[in-house]
Order: sequence, then C-alpha cells, then structure tokens
Amino acid sequence: MSEKPQHTPMMQQYLRIKSQHPNELVFYRMGDFYELFYDDAKQAAKLLDVTLTARGKSGGDPIPMAGVPYHAVENYLAKLVKLGVSVAICEQIGDPATTKGPVERKVMRIVTPGTVSDEALLDEHRDNLLVSVCYHQEQFGIAALDMGSGRFVILTAEDPASLLSEITRLNPAELLCHDVGALPPELRERRGFRSRPEWEFDQETALQTLTKHFGTKDLTGFGCDDNSPAIGAAGCLFAYAQETQRTSLNHISSIIPESSDEKVTLDSSTRRNLELDLNLSGGEENTLFSVLNTTSTAMGGRLLRRWLHYPLRNFQEITHRQEAITALIENYLYEDIRQPLKNIGDLERILGRLALRSSRPRDLSRLGSSLAYLPEVQQKLSQQTSAKLVDLANDISEFPELVALLEKAVVENPPVVIRDGGVIAEGYDTELDELRNISTNAGEFLVKLEEQEKARTGIATLKVGYNRVHGYFIEISKGQADQAPAEYIRRQTLKNAERFITPELKEFEDKALSAKSRALAREKALYDELIEQLNEHLFALQKCANGVSELDVLSTLAERAQALNYCKPELTSEQIIQIDEGRHPVVEQVLESPFVPNDLLFDSTQKMLIITGPNMGGKSTYMRQTALIVLLAQIGSYVPATRCKLGLVDRIFTRIGSADDLAGGRSTFMVEMTETANILNNATENSLVLMDEIGRGTSTYDGLSLAWACVEYLAKEIQALTLFATHYFEITELPDTLEAVKNIHLDATEHNDEVVFLHNIQTGPASKSYGLQVAKLAGIPSKVLGQAKAQLKRLESQDTGSPQPQAAPRSVAQADLFASPEPSKVEQMLDDIDPDSLTPRQALELLYELKATAG
Repeated sequence: MSEKPQHTPMMQQYLRIKSQHPNELVFYRMGDFYELFYDDAKQAAKLLDVTLTARGKSGGDPIPMAGVPYHAVENYLAKLVKLGVSVAICEQIGDPATTKGPVERKVMRIVTPGTVSDEALLDEHRDNLLVSVCYHQEQFGIAALDMGSGRFVILTAEDPASLLSEITRLNPAELLCHDVGALPPELRERRGFRSRPEWEFDQETALQTLTKHFGTKDLTGFGCDDNSPAIGAAGCLFAYAQETQRTSLNHISSIIPESSDEKVTLDSSTRRNLELDLNLSGGEENTLFSVLNTTSTAMGGRLLRRWLHYPLRNFQEITHRQEAITALIENYLYEDIRQPLKNIGDLERILGRLALRSSRPRDLSRLGSSLAYLPEVQQKLSQQTSAKLVDLANDISEFPELVALLEKAVVENPPVVIRDGGVIAEGYDTELDELRNISTNAGEFLVKLEEQEKARTGIATLKVGYNRVHGYFIEISKGQADQAPAEYIRRQTLKNAERFITPELKEFEDKALSAKSRALAREKALYDELIEQLNEHLFALQKCANGVSELDVLSTLAERAQALNYCKPELTSEQIIQIDEGRHPVVEQVLESPFVPNDLLFDSTQKMLIITGPNMGGKSTYMRQTALIVLLAQIGSYVPATRCKLGLVDRIFTRIGSADDLAGGRSTFMVEMTETANILNNATENSLVLMDEIGRGTSTYDGLSLAWACVEYLAKEIQALTLFATHYFEITELPDTLEAVKNIHLDATEHNDEVVFLHNIQTGPASKSYGLQVAKLAGIPSKVLGQAKAQLKRLESQDTGSPQPQAAPRSVAQADLFASPEPSKVEQMLDDIDPDSLTPRQALELLYELKATAG
C-alpha cells in the first residue's frame, strides 16, 4: 500500500492519511458516504457485513472498496467499538467549489473502544474505561479514565495477581500496556489490548504532561506520589486520550489516587463467585446488582456498580453513608427525592460531551430540563442534618441562569444534529430570526416592498420582480421611468420598461440569496457560543452530577432496605462478625418458598467454623450470604438480617467451586490449588475467608491431608475469620485440638428414603452426608443406586477408623478417589439374571452354573 506516482491524486491523499493511522480503519468521507479502501475495506466488509466492491484502478491494480452512509455511521461505529476496533474519521474540510484537485480532508476524531463518548456507542449502565498499565521498579502502575465523565484515577499493584484483580474490577474497554515479561499473559488476551512503546510511559514526560494540563507545579495537591509508577501509566493514557479526541480535555479536572488501604481487596475469583454484577454464566440476571439496582438515573446505576466492586475500610465514610440512608428512610424521604431524580438525565456523560465539544442538540435540551428539577431536590434536602446529605445538597446546587439560558436558546424538541438547523429557538438571536424570515417569507417581503414603493413614489406601473440572471429588481414602464427617485439605480433597460435596484433591495437580495446557508452558519456559531458559555460552568456542573448520582444511590439503598426488610449494621473496632437471621440477598428473591435465615458468629473465641452437611443442603448459600452481607455493610448499605454487628474486614477471599482452565492449560485441581495458595499467602487476621471442598480433585488421602493442613494453617498462623466447608468428616476432629475452631452443619432428615433439606445451621458436625439420596434426586438410575448402596455397606464394614493424615506412614498405599473393589464373577452373574424371565429348567441350570463358578 505504499504510495506510487501513478496513484490518482485522491488515492495519494488517502494513502498519506492512512499511513498516519496504520492501526485504525480510516473512514474517508466522499459525498454522502464514508469509504474504506484496500485492507480496511476487506476488514470492514467482514466485520460490518457490507458489500466489498472495487473502484477502478490505482497503481495498476483494482482498489478494494467498501462504504457506509454518513447518516447511519453511528450504528456501524457502535458495532466496531464492541468488537474492539478503532476508527479514524476523515472529513472534508475544504470547499469543493474553490478547490482544484481533491478536496482537503483531515482526520477529525479517532473513535476507540476506551475513548468513545457518543451516546449511541455507550452502554448507559456501565462505565466505559480506558486503562493503562506501567511496570516500573517491580511495581505495576495503573491509570483509568472514563472519557464520558472525566473521572481519572491511579493506583498501584504489587504483583501480577493484584494487577489481574484490579483489571478484573475495572473491566476496561481498552487496555494500554508496554509489553514486558512481567506482564501477565492474560492481559494480552483481553479484547481491546493495545501494546504501546515503552517511551510513552516515561515518568518525567508524564509528570510534565499532567502538571501542564492541571496547571500545577506537581501532583502532590491531588495526594499523588510523583515517583509512583502509576504516574507513567497516567501520562501514557492522557497522551493517548489527547491524540484520539483532538480537543482540550477540560472535563478531566483532577486525578484521584486510590489506595489499597482504603478498600476491601477482592480478587477476580471472589468477584466471580459472589456474582456481584455478573452471574457465573456471564449474564446480569440473579446478581447482587440486579437485586439492588432500582436507581433513577443511569449515572446512579453506574456508581452503584462501582460501590459494589469497591467496598470501603474507611469507618467514617461508611458511617456517613449509613446515617444518610437512615435519614432518607425516616418519613419515607427517599420516595420524595426519587421522583425528581427520575426526570434528571445522564448529566455525567452530557457534560463529558459538552467538554469535548461533541454534544448533540438533545444533550443541551436534556441538560436544561434536568437542571430545572434541582430546586425540587434541594427543597427536599433543605431540612436534613445528616453530614452526607448536607454535603450533597451543597454539591448539587442550583443553576437558574443556565436553565433560563437553555430554555430561551434551544427549541423544546430539537433535531438529533445541528447540521440541518432548527435547534436555536426563535427570539434568541435577532440576526438569525431575520435570516430565517428572509428565507421563508421572501415573497411577502417583495409584496410589501412593492406596495410601499408605489405609495411613496406615486408610480402606478411600479412592480418588484426577480429572475435568476439579474436577481431582484424594481420595474417601471418607459412612460413613467423618468419619475424614478434619485436613489434608484438603473440595472437593466428593456423595450417597454426600465429596471432599477435600490440599496434596500440590494441588501435584501444579498440576504435572500444566501439566507438559508447563512442561517445555518449563524445557528452553528450560536450553538458553539452556547457550548462555550456552558463550559464556563463545567466544574460546578460536574460536581452537581456527582452529587446527584450519589444521592441516587443512597436513596436507592434506602428504598431497598425498606422494601426487602434489611437492617442497619452496627460497626465496631472489635474483630467480630455477628449476624442474626442472615439471608442471601439474591437467593431469597428467586425462591418460591420462604428463605430459611441463619445466624453466624465470629469473635475471639470462634474464628473458624467447619461446615459439614449434605450437598444441596445450603452450605454454599450460607457461605456466600455471609460474604455478601459483609460486603454490603462495607459499602454503607443496610443488610439482609435482623441484626448485624461487624468489625471491618480488609479482604474477602472465596474458593468455592472451580472448573478447568483449558486455555491456560490448568486442570480443575490446579485452579483449586492456585486459588488456595492465593488465600494462604495473602489473608490476614482481619480477612474473611470462604473455602469449600478443598482437596476434592485428587486422591482421598492427598485431598484430606491438604484440607487438614489448610485448616491448621488458617487457624494457627493466619487466624482469619474462616468458613470451611468439607465432606471429609475427619476434619471435624480438629476443633478438639485447635483453639477458636468450631463445627457446624446444615440440617437434613430422611423420610421414606428421601432426603429433606432443612437449610438451618446447627452446632456440631453432620451425622451423615446423604450423598445417595441427593444422587437419587438428580435422577441417577435406580440400578446404579442399588449397586452404590451395596458398595457403601461393604466399605463401611471394612472401615477400621479414621485416618490421621499428620501421622500416616509413607508406606501406606493411598486409596484412589474413584477406586472400588471389583465385584466377583458370581456377583456379576447374579446381577445379570432376570428371575421373572427364567423357566424352571433355565433356573436349575443357572443354579448349577453358579455353584460350579463359586468352586
């Protein structure tokens, strides 16, 4: 695709532009279409399902070509962005009427998955993040930018596992990295991964770029460490954002450092297992977010999702949120506040587009109508004494002058784009009104002018006319032409008449002939001026948007607390988790029968609970509900229980269920051991640990030994608050020798050889596992169940006592988890006999055969 002399001038122009954007599809504007050529055309045809054709030849070869209509381009861009593809939009900026050769073109914007701000290209319910990762001094620096709102955060990760955890939380649409060996390979496989040269992450250059943008000497005023590797990541990210947006990024007004000391650490496995906003199948149904999200605004929904992934360890902030929710519940204040909030648009993203100068007319209309509801919100908050609600009232403020400006400037239901006009309201600008009147009422003006001139001059034959060659004129017959006033200027002489022009008519002619184009130009200029006026208030408006979204989340949590019968947790500095009648927030919503609540207590005398009981008995639900109740409490929410007393935890770990990682070449057992290692290496005494079925993926003695050792290490060395579920009944002996370790079990009973799950927690170990009864419920054939029962009796009769893993000699052969004694030949023959189908003679013969076989 290198430029050749024999290329046409237009293709030379295209190839020059394409050489500057090798990694993007170039949408090259030609008339009413955006065209793509060569490899771009082939890729677009495949991704967008558009026709691949050819346009003549250039350089002696046919030119592959594909195109999309300019008026429908947003639909195609949305599809490409979802696929992780970036696009350079190349527009005509020259005037075809005055240009010789190809019209001048220029790339006006670059649309990438992480930098889009157009409403049509974004999911209003999710943050759309551009994230950058820098490896420096054996640390990973991370920067994240939401282009739509301007929220810009930085943080650090100490190791690859922590990095993966943070990337999972942020879930970027686009990820910028310099490809070094320390980078986890999982990152390279993410959609939207972009490898950037290492020099873009240079610390010194990054610091200069950022301080220049913020107008500061350094970044200490934002609480940032100038030597942090996150600064390098932020510099690369900011430069990339400037390169793609090609405008000032005024809505990025600060940089927010996040500290691991401020939040509860959740690794990627824990986020997945707890199904915070994605279920195990990848959907949003039956998740914690789906239960809680009754927010009134899109930005409130996005903030709620962030809160769920970012539980706090800041005692004061959690308390302030709790107090605000309590105040909103009193007298059902949340209902009064949610009504005006429902009429407020997505201010965050509207203001983002306003700052990027890419806002649409309907953005301004929605901004004006949204701001008009702020006084009602303020009035509802005016009597509140909660510190959080007082702060939010100050942030939300009111903007009566902007409401009045937008009501006056923008029509009630503006068109989608400014291109065709009709956006600026009548009466806002005298010049625009006049141009519109000229364009639409030219005939009326000429009639009035003719009547006016006849009356003024007394010339009865005077008339006003127009033709395409000479334009507008005043025509007077030959006989009365000498009566024409002195200011009439002769324009044309005809056989029977003279035609004149006047300064007034000349001025009208100039206006009328270009009125429509001039009206559009004037309207566009007024629109741009309006955007600049609004941008003068950008910081205050962003502060207002943040306040509205937080108020929305708090009022939503208040509504959920009332509707779902949640209680206010009591926070304490003690190491304790006490939950009375706790419930799983999601499971209780999907059950047709009433949910069975359960208690839990962790304190200095009881730091580990070993849980036994049947499959399907509720062990996993009990464990998960504990983690979700703690997580909800530490975002400041009420919780599903009748009482909850909580000392803040620093981390939540879950090792519940697993599957093969086929792509990574790891078996189920390897995944299980990796997750277990993460817990044992990183948990502290203030962590909440949930572990289920450790050791089940290997032989019986191996698995039991591993589970035994994990319990001892957690109880003795780490002393974390732990729920440990197991089917190894030998583990239930450990509370006899370990301090602060207790047994509990999920209750069940048998009725007519059927298992009945009671789902309530009891002290002590379970008496049996009910495995065969659960297998029967699952539909295992009765013949198989019969064999299993017989086998179980034989194994139980052979049992000589529980093994002691810590003392088991190495010479003892380990039992295979799936091994069982082979049935004898006689047993096999008996198993194959169908007595009902045998004749007496056949039965007698079989009896002799069995006797002979048995020896």
